[in-house]
Amino acid sequence: MDFELMISSFPKLLNATVITLKLLSLSLFFGLFIGLLFAILRMNKNPIINKFAYGYSYVFRGTPLLVQIFIIYFGLGQIEYLRSTFLWVILKEPYWCGIITLTISTGAYSSEIIRGGILSVSKNFIEASGALGLNKIKTFLLITLPITVRQALPAYGNELILMVKASSLISIITLMEITGIARTIISKTYAPVEIFLVAGSIYLIINFIIVLAVGLAERKLGTVKAN
Repeated sequence: MDFELMISSFPKLLNATVITLKLLSLSLFFGLFIGLLFAILRMNKNPIINKFAYGYSYVFRGTPLLVQIFIIYFGLGQIEYLRSTFLWVILKEPYWCGIITLTISTGAYSSEIIRGGILSVSKNFIEASGALGLNKIKTFLLITLPITVRQALPAYGNELILMVKASSLISIITLMEITGIARTIISKTYAPVEIFLVAGSIYLIINFIIVLAVGLAERKLGTVKAN
């Protein structure tokens, strides 16, 4: 085990963590809004809207993230029409393709997590808000949404951890995040074990911080963390 190589590689991998965190933060931010939107659409009584939202969730939860990355980065570039539009400015960049793919993926999972949280809200609360004269929008914002957040937080915490690990796949489209830099170093040093141990440790630290943050949020919101 070459500990000197591990120590010298750590700063390079740590610098790549910035790109990984940017990928994650933007993807999770947009994915959360998409998840909320499609969770609401899934609750719609219109069968067309409901089936559309279900189809989105089913397709992107049922197909491998790796396949989605290839389709968005390599597949969309094969469409000549897109290459002549303003969208090509975004779709030709690995960084934005990575964000788009992660956003769509986490949006699908988040929609089911949020939907489960919404369904867990007791009808008694909804009826009580109606008796107080609250309209549907105020009922959702003041009653349904806070309860949904508390109920969905543990499951969403798991989604955050899965997203951290999933971000490593973006390296296959030449984006130099943690795994991408690790592969570059390995190609020069031929020491995969040492380098991946360091890279894995960084991912572990990120997930440890997420676990702490989610646990703190659960305690603040009065949820009980299951063992």
